[in-house]
Amino acid sequence: MPEIKVAIIGGTGVYNQSLLSDALEILVDTPYGSVSMMECDYKELKVYFLARHGGGHSVPPHKVNYKANIAALKKVGVETVISTAAVGSLNETMPPGSMVVIDQFIDLTKQRSLTFFEGDRGLVVHTDFTDPYCPEVRKTILTAGSKIKQDLVDGGCYVCTEGPRFETPAEIKMMKQWGGDLVGMTNVPEVVLAREAGLCYSTIALSTNYAAGISGEPLTHREVLEIMDQVKPDLDQLLTASLEHIKSEPKCSCKEAGQYWPKGS
Repeated sequence: MPEIKVAIIGGTGVYNQSLLSDALEILVDTPYGSVSMMECDYKELKVYFLARHGGGHSVPPHKVNYKANIAALKKVGVETVISTAAVGSLNETMPPGSMVVIDQFIDLTKQRSLTFFEGDRGLVVHTDFTDPYCPEVRKTILTAGSKIKQDLVDGGCYVCTEGPRFETPAEIKMMKQWGGDLVGMTNVPEVVLAREAGLCYSTIALSTNYAAGISGEPLTHREVLEIMDQVKPDLDQLLTASLEHIKSEPKCSCKEAGQYWPKGS
């Protein structure tokens, strides 16, 4: 039976994982830059942990090297990715402390490289995003949450902004009218690049506050970190439980999207 390789991408407030007690730090070189990540064995799995913002939250959202991160995971043989993201809520049914297994996104970023396929190899690729997040991994997370009796919200629309500033109340009002439920700064292009690489990728969004104009108070990064500290034990438990349900042969089409991935990359 082939070894199953899984990655966890930790967002704001998620800079380590308790299950990685015997992990080794590895450095992976890619055409887009070098990436540091942790590697360990967990039961029948090989698990990699990658801190999206670097150690101590040193990289702002618009400067994260998303291409290098995804290319590095692809290079080491990862097939399944569970990412976490701290978000502001536009939806009163998703209050601070909620964990949402998102199923759609709206991209409002402005200056990021959004694709591996820039046409430089004479190849133009239009990837289907009817299901932006792997349905199999979403099901895995929701099943794990049910098993450990954690309340998860099944589905939600993530609006990705450029950052690093928080949004204005006018912007939040617009996003809400468009059908957005949550707002963050990192899920795009990460989700897009993961699909282009043929990875099964899903995100657990953690609501840390109500967005501007809804909260009634000025927003601070400290507030986000305080909520993340409170929910991290539950998140760690959910991630561990999710690993128990990862399938070696998912019945999704995510891998097919990676058919144009350059061999040897």
